[in-house]
Amino acid sequence: MTLCVGLTGGIGCGKSTVADLFAKLGAGIIDTDEISHRLTQAEGAAIPAIRAAFGDEYIKDDGALDRDKMRGLVFSDTAAKKRLELILHPLILEQAKIQLQQLKANPYVIVVVPLLTVSPEFQRLAKRILVVDCTEDSQVDRVVERSRMNEAEVRAVITRQTPRAERLRLADDVIHNDAGMDSLAAQVAALHERYLKGD
Repeated sequence: MTLCVGLTGGIGCGKSTVADLFAKLGAGIIDTDEISHRLTQAEGAAIPAIRAAFGDEYIKDDGALDRDKMRGLVFSDTAAKKRLELILHPLILEQAKIQLQQLKANPYVIVVVPLLTVSPEFQRLAKRILVVDCTEDSQVDRVVERSRMNEAEVRAVITRQTPRAERLRLADDVIHNDAGMDSLAAQVAALHERYLKGD
């Protein structure tokens, strides 16, 4: 059985950067955000259920999910967020399991799951949980730099995510992302050696 490592972290912690570094070393990568995007694009498998649950106003003219509008809704309405998760999470899990089978030839597989801490199914799928961690200020700086969000908006997202201490409590392994790319690459290389041994 290929070792499956669940990779998680808060917004702006550097999950994608870390996943890219592992990919360069030969790891198989499954990105659940990417799966989610595919499921909610035009003709995506989740669109009929989303249309039925939320109505046509949340589907754009091209048939894809209106992500901005949906983000606004789920940000302010916990019940709507739960409804969306009940549609998406089983579909994402199913796709991840299919990809896991396809990546069996890789020495190990990294599954990038932002919501890993609140997803028992993905926790069961992963043999180890790897948390990418950094200070909240680093998170804010990175997200403001790469997106259209301002500092207050980013901090609001952070407060709605699993608290940093809770993520770290669940971690088997931690990568600290506050000291630049060289430090990051060295930490990834060390874990790569460990994961190659299957532990």
